[in-house]
Parts: sequence; structure tokens; C-alpha cells
Amino acid sequence: MKNYKIAVIPGDGTGTEVINEGLKVLEAVAKKCAFKYETVTYDFGGDRYLRTKEVLPESAVDELKTFDTIYLGAIGHPDVKPGILEKGILLKLRFDLDQYINLRPVQLYDERFCPLKTKKPEDIDFVVVRENSEGLYKGMGEFKDKGTPNEIATQISHNTRKGVERCIRYAFEYTKKFGKKKRLTLCGKINVLTYAWDLWERTYYEVAKEYPEIETDYAHVDATTMWFVKNPEWFDVIVTDNMFGDIITDLGAMIQGGMGLAAGGNINPQGVSMFEPIGGSAPKYTGKNIINPLAAICSLAMLLQELGEEKAATMIENSAKTVVKTKLKSLAAGKMGYSTSEVGDLVVENLQPINEVLDAKI
Repeated sequence: MKNYKIAVIPGDGTGTEVINEGLKVLEAVAKKCAFKYETVTYDFGGDRYLRTKEVLPESAVDELKTFDTIYLGAIGHPDVKPGILEKGILLKLRFDLDQYINLRPVQLYDERFCPLKTKKPEDIDFVVVRENSEGLYKGMGEFKDKGTPNEIATQISHNTRKGVERCIRYAFEYTKKFGKKKRLTLCGKINVLTYAWDLWERTYYEVAKEYPEIETDYAHVDATTMWFVKNPEWFDVIVTDNMFGDIITDLGAMIQGGMGLAAGGNINPQGVSMFEPIGGSAPKYTGKNIINPLAAICSLAMLLQELGEEKAATMIENSAKTVVKTKLKSLAAGKMGYSTSEVGDLVVENLQPINEVLDAKI
């Protein structure tokens, strides 16, 4: 029987509430699928920073490298200046643990919750593979003559052949394994960002030669947002850079029904990955037991998929779909018809055994 070591970082705001529901589901599915796990909880977040003025202890990254995976609730505190926690925890962990893939499924469970007229679940079912360690988020740049009328601020998009190629190669492999249409779309802006996107485009088509079974496609990022709204059914798997991926996945979350279902993974295929709901800490809902925990629960499914527990991952996703379709009145906080803990209970109750692993896209 496999035994996994999972680091848990509940984080800030409603992070603890949604993580508690995820752990409730993890306990139930582990019994059904016959695997063991142990968790260690870390208090990294705003409260710790306000108390100690320390964002992450020096030992944190090395300690987290000893785990099989990381389960994160949310980072963001109303009493901490924006950027301190995000850079000091989220970006530091992503960079130092070399989590170079950000994986974001966009899947509509129920057309009642889709803001797009006439679109159904079969129309909105794709995945965005976002490069997660380079680009504009690398933090490279400078000020000149700061505070003067002649001030210049330079922000550098840093892209390496190694970083671009490993992201693109991951996307082709993902499309080969999980893509329903076997189509991979490169999303960029090659007509304007001629240096970075020349590298991306050349690398994309060079790697594509190794995957003749995968249909290749390109779309400018602005056109991609248009097609998300008009014809989202075109997309299967999308690969893009750090900033564009950050932007289009928020739009993707909206067309799938909102942040309540938006799950994500920061993945190092050869190391330690980290999984989290996308919606943030939502401090105005903290302690009210009304936040939607499904994004955190679906992130747990992604975590188990990455660990190789595909049966457990599929069971969780199927249960979440059942709960959305048959129980919830809304996906918004306070409007679901159930409390946070009750939604977690519903997912546990609807965990149905399956006889074989399905090729579900988690």
C-alpha cells in the first residue's frame, strides 16, 4: 500500500476552510482506494508574517522538497501590502521548487452556471498549460531616474530555450495522453513581441515534428480571449507563456462557472508540485462557512492525478460534477444552498467506486 507525505499550507482567509473540506474528501477517498498518507501543516501566510515579520523561514524550501506534494489553500491578507506574500511565498515556492508548469483545466459542469448563452459542458472542456517560471514574472528590470519627469521603468520578459522547450514538450505530452481532440494551440503575440515569441514559435514547431499525431494551431492572445467567448469548443489544450496564461485562465474560470470551480496545479514533473484553488483568500467570507470549496477539492483531484492515484482523482471529479449538477443552486459564496462544510460532506457522500480508471481530464 502506497503512503504519501503531503505538506499542507492552508494560508490566509478562507484557505483553511476550503483545505479542511479537501482533507475531508482525501480521508474518504484514501479509504476507498486503499492508499495511505500523512500530512504536515505549515502556517505560512499573512498571520505568521504579521507576527514574525518573516515570510518564509530559510529552511522552508529544503523541507518542502522532502514531501511528495503540496496542498495550498490561499495566500493574501488584507493587512499585508499586496505583493509581499505573493512574491515571498507563491512565486518563491514556484521558482525555488522549479514548478515550471501551471496547469489549469477549464471545464463546465453545468450550463446553468455558464455566462455564455447556448454553451453546454461539451463546449467548454479544455486545459491551459502555462509556463510558470520565466517571462515577465521573472522579476527582471530596472528604474532609471525614478521619481523624476524622465523616469523609465523597464520590465524584461526573460525566456530561455530550455524553459520554453520543456513547457512546450510537457504540453504535447499532455495533449497526447489527455487531449480529446488531440489538438494543441500555441497562444502568443508573435506579430508584436518579436523576440520572445519568435523563440516560442520556432520551438513549438520544432517539437511538433516529434508528435505527428497532434494537430497544431496558433492564435494571438487577444484572439484567444475572443474565441473563449464565441467558440470555446474549438480548444483542446493551449500552451502559452507566464503572463498570457495568467490572464486567459481567469477568463477561462468565468466561462466554466466562476472561481468556485477554478482548480490549478504548479507542477514540477521531476520534483515536488503544488496544487491550489485559483480564487484567492476571499477575506470578506472568512469564518462564515459560505465559501465554495469545490475548487480546492478539484485541486485535490489534480494532486492525486499527479501522484498516480488516477482512480481516486476520477472519483473526486465525478462526485464534484454530481454535486454541481444535482445539489447546488449557485457556485457563488453564500448562494450555493449549502454551507462550505455541507458541500464537502456532499462530495464525500457521492464518491462512487469505479471499476476502471477513466481517461478523465482532471
